[in-house]
Parts: sequence; structure tokens; C-alpha cells
Amino acid sequence: MSDSARLDGRRRQASVNDGLILDAARAVFLADPAAPIADVARRAGVGISALYRRYPSKEALLRELTRDGLQRFAAALEAGLADERDAWTAYCATLAAVVEGGSQALAQRLAGTFTPDADLGDLATRADGLYRALHRRVREAGVLRDDVSAADVILLLEVVMLVDLPDSTRIGELRQRYLALVLQSLRAPAAGALPGAAAGGEELAARWQG
Repeated sequence: MSDSARLDGRRRQASVNDGLILDAARAVFLADPAAPIADVARRAGVGISALYRRYPSKEALLRELTRDGLQRFAAALEAGLADERDAWTAYCATLAAVVEGGSQALAQRLAGTFTPDADLGDLATRADGLYRALHRRVREAGVLRDDVSAADVILLLEVVMLVDLPDSTRIGELRQRYLALVLQSLRAPAAGALPGAAAGGEELAARWQG
């Protein structure tokens, strides 16, 4: 085997390992942001040394996961805003895509567990603007109950993403099932008044201050 072929093989294996590590980290840190990095290596089926070669610290891994999550969230929101169907159908499809990607909830769960860089701050601002535009569109269409804030829905999505079972083949199905139940409760007209005040964007932002 040539040196070039060996190098290509190592690169392919490194790419596979990186995908396994990120997938495992999403599952581990969504359940428990304080989990040790060894739990990620164990779930990914890679050695701890392979993990540290790619991510030299837990903070570096958390930062990359958050970046990936915000990018996925923004992409789902852009697709939703470009959806030309009626506002409610497009809104439901967008939130279903967000839950399927596990993006928004993971970024929120990791808030305050590491020091973000400027790039992450810019990405978070962009995603927030897209999300508020989507929320505003469905609100202006009169199909979202008027006592639910944008932050309320973010927290509800996080709750849906915390659904977990030992049988991983059922998790995605159940998360979509419970999202559908949540969406039914969000649609106008409201069945009744909600207790307490709506969550605010400043409360979500406070999480990033650790």
C-alpha cells in the first residue's frame, strides 16, 4: 500500500470517528451537560486518545457542538421562512425539522457550560433573528395563541428533546409525537388561559452567563 493510500485511509477513519464522536456527544450532553468526556468516547466506541486528538478539551467539544447546533437551527429556520405553504403548516414543519435535527435544544442545554467565542455570538444572533421572524409570521397570521412568547416555544422544544428511552429506535418517533401534542396546544384559539407570565428572551440569554 502506498503512503498516499495509507494517508487517505487514516483521513477516512478520522472523518468516521469525528462523526461518531459528535453524534455521541449530542446524546450524552443533551441528557447531562455536566457528563464527563469519557462518557462520549464510550458511547462513540472510540478511544479517549482518539477523541482528544480531535478535541483537546471538553470545552472545545462543547463549543463545536454548539456551533453545529446553531448552524442546524439556522438552516431549519431559513427553510421554514422560505416555505410558501400557509403559516401554520410551515411553522409545524419547521419545528418538526428542528426537533429531528436536535439542534436548538442542545445549544440551549449547553449554554453557560463553556466560554463562547465571537463567532458563536454572531451565529446565535443570526439564529435568534430568524427564529423571531418565524414566530412573528405565525403570530401575525393569527394561528398561534397570543399568550405564548417566542421564548416559551424554545423551552417547550427543549422539553420535547429530553424524551429518552433505552430503545433508541423509538426516541425520534416519540419526540415527534409529543411535539404534535405541544403544537395542538399552541394553536389559536386558546382552550383557556395559562398560569404565570410567559418566558422572556432575557431569561434565555441569562443562561449564557453561566
